[in-house]
Amino acid sequence: MTEIIEIYTDGACRGNPGPGGWGALMISGKHRKTIHGGETNTTNNRMELTAAIKALNALNGPRKVLLHTDSTYVMNGINDWLPRWKVRGWKTAAKKPVKNQDLWQALDEAIALHEIEWKWVRGHSGVPGNEEADALANQGIDEL
Repeated sequence: MTEIIEIYTDGACRGNPGPGGWGALMISGKHRKTIHGGETNTTNNRMELTAAIKALNALNGPRKVLLHTDSTYVMNGINDWLPRWKVRGWKTAAKKPVKNQDLWQALDEAIALHEIEWKWVRGHSGVPGNEEADALANQGIDEL
């Protein structure tokens, strides 16, 4: 593993549920890559997770990653809930099925390949990478 790849991810939804989009900005040295997409009937949380999954899966081979997200849902899941869900067989503390289990499992697979530092950023606060990821997520909705 060499250079750190910096990734900004964001999800957006117009209505919750409703049409949604996801976007990611990936920066490696002077190289920048953007990806985005959308779904016709989804939730904001699903789009936040999708953005992180798509960005990590777009990397070539194992990498060191600094991943920025404005989603407390993603941050809580990564830092707290995910290890417990796995131990409990994908059940919550209340013994209910985990919401968005399909995406949490896909994210769990994606993160296993990389060395990732997760960083929460306040959304819509002028952080350039986050603002660009937000614009990409909205572009994903607009292109539906």
